[in-house]
Amino acid sequence: MQPNFQSAIWQQFGAAIDTLADAIRACPDELWRARLWDVPDKPEFGEFWYIAYHTLFWLDYYLSEDPENFSTPAPFTQSEFNMDDGLPERVYARDELLTYLQYGRDKCRARIESGTDLFAPQRCRPNYLDMTIAELHLYNMRHVQEHAAALNMLLGQRNIAAPDWVSRARST
Repeated sequence: MQPNFQSAIWQQFGAAIDTLADAIRACPDELWRARLWDVPDKPEFGEFWYIAYHTLFWLDYYLSEDPENFSTPAPFTQSEFNMDDGLPERVYARDELLTYLQYGRDKCRARIESGTDLFAPQRCRPNYLDMTIAELHLYNMRHVQEHAAALNMLLGQRNIAAPDWVSRARST
């Protein structure tokens, strides 16, 4: 992969992850477990903490080079694979999710900078679309940005100052 292209992908993907981090930090304690929107038959899926966790889980998963052998770092579970069973066993704390976010951010940067052939196929899930690594990175980035934007919108709707736009990945 061209170094300038790698840098461009990282700068924008990192910005999406940093936007999510800002939303998690901006959420007041009283909204952490508040139902922010209704999900039919699964109202708990609309809680701020869960939306953040869901985003981080799939960020981690889609960055895995070997999705068949994917595992989450402790204390997180693989509950996202079977959402019919409901939420994870417990509510994750903000600090836990920020640690998971940093783990995913580091994994993302390393994967992009690894020089892997962007046009090599990557199975992203069993019984799902086959994509190239480049398309999977873009898909994953869009997913992170979608949920980061939704969380920021929900904060704004409650008159909580939403974080500023992140134009490029932060250096940390």
